[in-house]
This record gives sequence, structure tokens and C-alpha cells, in this order.
Amino acid sequence: MKRQLFLYTCFVVLIYPSAVFAAHGVSIDGSLKYGSDFTHFDYVSPEAEKGGRLVLHDLGSFDKMNPFTLKGSAPFGLESYVFETLAVPSLDEPFAAYGLIARDISVAADKKSVTYTLDEQARFSDGSAVTVEDVKYSLDVLKSKQAHPFYQVYLQNITGADILDTHRIRFNFDRPNRELHMIASQLPVFSKAFYEKNGFDPSGTSAAMTPPVGSGPYVVKSFTPGKSITYARNPDYWAVNHPARKGMFNFESIVIKYFKDQIVSVEAFKAGEFDIMVVNIAKQWQRDLAGRRFTSGELIKKRFSHKNNAGMQGFVFNTRKKIFKDSRVRQALGLALDFEWTNKTLFFNQYTRANSYFSNSDLAATGLPGPDELKLLEPFKEQLPAQLFTDELKPPTTVPPSSLRANLRRAKKILYDAGWKVKNNVLVNGAGEPFEFEILLVSPSFERVMAPYVKNLEKLGVKASYRTIDAALYVDRIKTFDFDMVVNVFGQSQSPGNEQRDNWTTAAASRKGSRNLAGVRSAAVDSLVEAIIYAKTQPELTTACKALDRVLWFDYYVVPNWYLAFHRIAYNAKFQLPETLPKYYTPYQFINSWWIGSSGNN
Repeated sequence: MKRQLFLYTCFVVLIYPSAVFAAHGVSIDGSLKYGSDFTHFDYVSPEAEKGGRLVLHDLGSFDKMNPFTLKGSAPFGLESYVFETLAVPSLDEPFAAYGLIARDISVAADKKSVTYTLDEQARFSDGSAVTVEDVKYSLDVLKSKQAHPFYQVYLQNITGADILDTHRIRFNFDRPNRELHMIASQLPVFSKAFYEKNGFDPSGTSAAMTPPVGSGPYVVKSFTPGKSITYARNPDYWAVNHPARKGMFNFESIVIKYFKDQIVSVEAFKAGEFDIMVVNIAKQWQRDLAGRRFTSGELIKKRFSHKNNAGMQGFVFNTRKKIFKDSRVRQALGLALDFEWTNKTLFFNQYTRANSYFSNSDLAATGLPGPDELKLLEPFKEQLPAQLFTDELKPPTTVPPSSLRANLRRAKKILYDAGWKVKNNVLVNGAGEPFEFEILLVSPSFERVMAPYVKNLEKLGVKASYRTIDAALYVDRIKTFDFDMVVNVFGQSQSPGNEQRDNWTTAAASRKGSRNLAGVRSAAVDSLVEAIIYAKTQPELTTACKALDRVLWFDYYVVPNWYLAFHRIAYNAKFQLPETLPKYYTPYQFINSWWIGSSGNN
């Protein structure tokens, strides 16, 4: 299970030519599915029963109680169960959000500010009211060096906040941006009193494990470092009947148990040690999740469709390493992955090959660049690969008449042109240095995927190895870019925006903790990211995304992997689910709407 670094799913609003646009929610075209009198989202059951215990699992460990700082690892669920944001997304609209802590959102006509009116009922778990001072403190601390560096980048265009009165606060922007007010709406709100007393980033001290005060539906009840944490439903939760919360967070308690790896977790799930398992390994889904409890119907495994932007999963080259600086080398190594064999032999043909950094969405580049894309790309034509303008985005294939053998012959020629030759079955450069690198893994289950890839690389004379390390150490090494190659998912929202700076820009390449794992340093990429952020219309946004897609693709920063257009979830039959599925959601957002019926409470 991966805790998301930030609720960065971006939403956009069309502002009408009036002084302000004020509403309980906002959307891309000024219309909303749910009116101001809505009582609940369609994808929840308002009659869901409260009670019972949910037991989930996570891998690795945790050593802090603040998920918004860089050092250490926070327990799974802390961000979504204990903390809340000014507004929350609708999971069945691609570009809509509804007020939670903020009951009203007013966007200025010039798009350079947004004013939030707080819900007078909003309370922290200690009973204190959520105030505009808390909101201002939250913005200021996330923009400071105390918080994870991601927030400083993501919120950089919000220049500050002005308290207008006891319930209203205005966020100011440095320039008009079609999504900034929605980014501001995603701000998690902290208790100023709690953090001024305990410190926002007390890393390495006993205070680092002090359970936080938040306004969310749960509080931290108990924990055993490295083993488990228990969240208890706040009996005085202020928003229990709020339309954006009705039918959600139904369990009396939620327990997170920690395991060493996913393989051990599967056996623990089948033995009844936890209730729900989100599966991201095809073999486990196809073969391992079977047995008496599945046959009897006590355990269920089911696919749940979604319309999420799949983004890009791939083997990421760390271009900070000398060996990977030449894009021709990266291209050649990509030719050694036989996806079709892997999908058939290891994945039971469950996956689709990733063919874009915006896979499974309308933002993916198709065909050749059109006139609008060329306007963005041509100023950098001398810096960009020529094939970007002449070739479509197509991953290598071994479907006949193509073959792995032909791909490897092509890779060998590309490597030769880049200055690498095979001597005594070893690929070496002009100085006689062998081509060697290590692939860092966090799950041993991925070793079976890497084994055939490494074997194919051997045929090129490349000495690649793979190693699975402890989850906590893995996280630290990722934060400091201490790796040659890793497997990573670059997730995308339905409306990409400010988060792209952290993924791809030159500034992020040297900032510890950023998601620019590849070390991308490109003036063209920097310009296209800004074009995405400051797009004024949906067509402009789509054009900029497609142009960025082409640049990232033809600079070969990753070996593209695969994606699913559905979630695979195995769960105990005691759970009841809403009749209507959301459209744009993570598995755990969906699970937040589940409940246990009277006969299943424990």
C-alpha cells in the first residue's frame, strides 16, 4: 500500500465575468453534479451502518506521526483518517470538489485570489474550533522548510493568506492560474496550538511519535512502533452527517498491521490476520489468492473498474549516474524488455503496455505532433530528438514479425554508436570500463520480473543485478536518489498541474525528496510544465500534456511497463459495498465507503 504524498488530484473551474464565483463546490465548466442541497455522494450508501473493526496491512514500518515532513515514515492512513482539507474531490466527476472545512469558496474574477468561509461546526479532535488562524498556520508551515520540500514547490504560487474576519480567509496568488484555487482547497488544516506546543518536525525526538490532533473522523488510539497502529472513530466527529462525509468512514476502529513483504502478507491475509488486500501482483491474484476460504465464499476477490489516468509505471533510469546520461543508451536498454513474454508468462495477460506518461487518458500523445503542439515544441527543436517530430509513441514489441532477437540486434547497434562495444562478452566503453548497474527493489515479488530482463541485458554484454532491501532503507535511498534504477509509478490526475514541477523539472532534480527520480534536466520540459500549469482552457492543457508526453518519451527516461484499467481487491465477505462505483478513485477511497452489516460486526 502506498500512502500518497499529497492529495494532488487537481480540479479546474471556469470563472464567469462577475466579481466572484462563490459556491459549495467548483468544477471545470461552472456546473456541478451535486447542488448546494445535496445530502450525499451517489457512490456511498447513506444508510451504511457504523461499527465494527477494519484491519488493513502495510509494508515496512513507521517512525513518526507527521506525514507532511521529509524525514522518516508515517503510518499508513494517518493523512486521510486524522487530517482533513478545506475541500474534497468528488469521485464521480473528473474536475469537481466540494467544501468540507470550507463551506463556501469564492474565487476572484481576476483569478488571483480565493476566499474561504469556514464551517462554524468544524472541530479538532480535542474539541477546539477550526479557525482561520489554523488555516493560515497550515499554509505557512507547509510553505516553510519544516515541511516536505514537495509542498514548497506545489504551493509556491500561493503567496500568502489574509485573515478577513473570524470565519473568512483569503489566499493570494502571484499570477492567474486556472487551478490554483483548487490546489489551495486541498490544503490540509492543522491545529496551530498542537504544533506550536509539540513542534511541526520534531524528527529524532520522542515528540515525533506524539499522536496528532486533527479534524478528521479518526484519532490515533494506540500503536506499537513498527508493528501496528489503531485508529478509533471520534465519537464527536464534527462532520459525521456532512454531505461530503455521509456514508463514509463507517468503522468503529481501523487497525493497520505491518509486514515485511507482500509475499508474507498474502499468507497472512488468507489466514485471517487482516480483512482486505489490494493486489498489485498478477501471480498473487491469479494463483496465490485461492484455497478453502475462497471456495467457501468467506473470502472474495473482485475486479473494480475505474477511469483513472494511469500515468506511467516504468524502470526508471537515474540520469544523475554517468552510465545513463546518454539517451541512446537508455533507448537501447529499453529494447531488452520483452513485455509480451512477461505479460503472458508472468502476468496471465492481465496487463496493457504503457504507451504514454498519461496512459489510459485523452491526454496521451497520439500520432504525430499537430500544429498546436509544434508551437510549444519547435522553440526547442535543436535540443530535442529528431524522432520526436517524425515518430509516434510506440513501445518496443515482440509481436511477429518483430522479435526479441531483432530488438536486441537493434539495441546492440545503438550502443555501438554511443561508444559501447562487446569484448569477451562484456559491454565496455572506450576506456575499457564495463557496463554495470544495480536495480533497487522493495518487494521480492518483483524479482521474478527482473530476472528475465537482466538475462536479456546479458545478451548485450550488460551486467545488471537486482537487490531487494528493507522498506525503510528503500524509502531513504529514494529520497536521496541513491540508486541506479528503480521501479516507479508516476501517477497522474485527470487534470495535471503544479505537481508536474515535482515530477520533471530541473529545480526538482537536485531537491531531496522530489519525485523527479529520473533526474530530468531539460529546458523544454521546464517550459512545457509551465504551459500545463498556466493553461487557460482544457484544449490548451491537453496540448501541453501531449507535448510533454513526447519529450519525456523520446528522451527514454524509463523503460515503460504496464497498467490496469481496474483495481484488484480481495476482501472478507462480511463487508457490504455501495451499489454504485465511483469513477476516479483509489482502492482505499472506495474502501472508505464500505461497512459491516449487523450480522458481521465484531
